[in-house]
Amino acid sequence: MSDPSREAKFREMRDSARAIFLRALADASIEKGFARHVHCERGILRVCDDLYDLHSYSRVLVISLGKAGHTMVEALAMQAGESLEGIVASSVSPGEQLRGFRYFRGGHPTPNGESIQAATAMLRAVDAQAASALVIFLVSGGGSSIVEKPSDDEISLDDLIATYRALVHSGAPIAAINAVRKHLSAVKGGRLAQAAYPAQQVSLLVSDVPDGTPDALASGPTMPDSTTVEDCYRIAEKYELLKKFPTSTRELFERHALDETPKSDDPAFVRARWWTLLSNQSAIEEASAAAERAGFFVNVDNSCDDWDYARAAEYLLGRVRELRKQFSPVCLISGGEVTVKVENGGVGGRNQQFALACAEKIAGENIAVLSAGTDGVDGNSPAAGAVVEGSTAERARSQGWDVRAALERFDAYPLFSAIGDSLETGPTGNNLRDLRILIAW
Repeated sequence: MSDPSREAKFREMRDSARAIFLRALADASIEKGFARHVHCERGILRVCDDLYDLHSYSRVLVISLGKAGHTMVEALAMQAGESLEGIVASSVSPGEQLRGFRYFRGGHPTPNGESIQAATAMLRAVDAQAASALVIFLVSGGGSSIVEKPSDDEISLDDLIATYRALVHSGAPIAAINAVRKHLSAVKGGRLAQAAYPAQQVSLLVSDVPDGTPDALASGPTMPDSTTVEDCYRIAEKYELLKKFPTSTRELFERHALDETPKSDDPAFVRARWWTLLSNQSAIEEASAAAERAGFFVNVDNSCDDWDYARAAEYLLGRVRELRKQFSPVCLISGGEVTVKVENGGVGGRNQQFALACAEKIAGENIAVLSAGTDGVDGNSPAAGAVVEGSTAERARSQGWDVRAALERFDAYPLFSAIGDSLETGPTGNNLRDLRILIAW
């Protein structure tokens, strides 16, 4: 028989985790990040500690790319006025197009034809700029596939897509994936900045990569690359990528024919600056504040960033159980991303895979686990992630779902959608990596 009070407790826990996540999304928004760090008055643009007299340049060109491409250029226009011009590439259609901008809808998580068109347009636009021009780059996560052009003409769009799929499904951490992408690209790894030389450059970053590795964001199109071709060859060997790559890509690796990316001593970076406006830490701080306001004792533990999802689930559940012995209610917040090596993919993503792995382990316990992407998209599903608690596995089984089978098929979304535990925000226009929120009474 069902226990109404027990069901109400689990529902309250789910609602609390959702509320913390949604509050963090709202308070770590692009608009608020720009309002804090970017200001323009009488043609003087302040970006963090830098000042730019926009009237002193022969031209000001804006290049915006990534999942937050639209919201970033709109936020900049709110600060600097609508006389700006440039190019915007994102994975979603804009709600409204700004005058003076060309728009492209690139592919994600794999490139499409418009990804290549966007890269070609951006390279041509920045290449035409003189030393007296200012190029403002707005860079956010997802840019790796949204704006892309192979450095080798032998790599077709189909081969490029196959290469991306091999990388994304390899189980390699995002930094390793991006190291390879950079060395196969005409725009990544500082090559877009190199094309814009000798113009002055400033990059505003909304980061979905680990703090301290800004050149991994969108595969670092506007900054010196800290990775090398030798790194790429090692990554390919470690993750057995050559047998998964299409022929055109595989041959570049077999011949050791990758071209090196520009490093910090390249002239392109002498008049270039980079500022991170928002990052995963921003989302963590806002989630922590929301949880504290809701009456939770809060602990932050990011140590499982880039861990395999199953190992991360064991670790974080162990941590929240230990914390629960001392504090109640408790909220454990973990930022970053977990990895999933997809072998036979269904519909879902890393966040739902992590949440489903937790669901079995917390059956009957007063624990809730939310895992979701701040971009509103988890893998190939329409969900941002999922929230589970002590009754999730039981509710799924009562509706005929096999939790273990769904895990093995990497097919979490249909299960979560059916039982009401999926978290669907729609694309947020932001991208600050993932949040995992574990609460316990």
